[in-house]
Amino acid sequence: MIYSIKEIYLTLQGEGYHAGRSAVFCRFAGCNLWSGREQDRPTAICRFCDTQFFGTDGEGGGQFETAEELAETLAALWSGAGQPFVVCTGGEPLLQLDLPLLRALHVEGFEVAVETNGTIPVPDGVNWVCVSPKANTEVVVRSGNELKLVYPQDALSPEMFNDWDFDHFYLQPMDGQVRNDNCLGAVDYCMTHPQWKLSTQMHKLIGIR
Repeated sequence: MIYSIKEIYLTLQGEGYHAGRSAVFCRFAGCNLWSGREQDRPTAICRFCDTQFFGTDGEGGGQFETAEELAETLAALWSGAGQPFVVCTGGEPLLQLDLPLLRALHVEGFEVAVETNGTIPVPDGVNWVCVSPKANTEVVVRSGNELKLVYPQDALSPEMFNDWDFDHFYLQPMDGQVRNDNCLGAVDYCMTHPQWKLSTQMHKLIGIR
């Protein structure tokens, strides 16, 4: 497989359980819920996506012909101390993340996390599974480490996920013009439903990627 990567960079994880942890981010190009083109947003399945995953022209992005080449590129960005940690995100990373790449990442010593919309099965070898369900999709990944629900979404309520098999449940306020209202609503829900925790986009608040 040739891996199409939008961008690669070292940062701090800004959301969810691992917020504040140093991580190499590998943003895969492409998604099965939206083309990534603004002109297609009105007809997309997911219309609120806030990431740029179209193309391969971002920092460190490009076409990688082998799993080993991509894994070595990611490893070169690690700080050199502690457990190497890579977050495979997108777009939808499971369109491309496969067993050869997972093996290559593990050879480089990485703990591998994936952020997925849950519509594609997760291959063996992923160490941390974060599912972020989107309305009007068939979610097939109903167990994992972390469920992160962007809130609010029409046709998706937190109660729908109470019996799903995840270790951690997060509400993440939807960004946009009514972000403050969404934050207040998420805070209120978490206060009254302690199974759920609040996830803020820390990277946006402190001005990092």
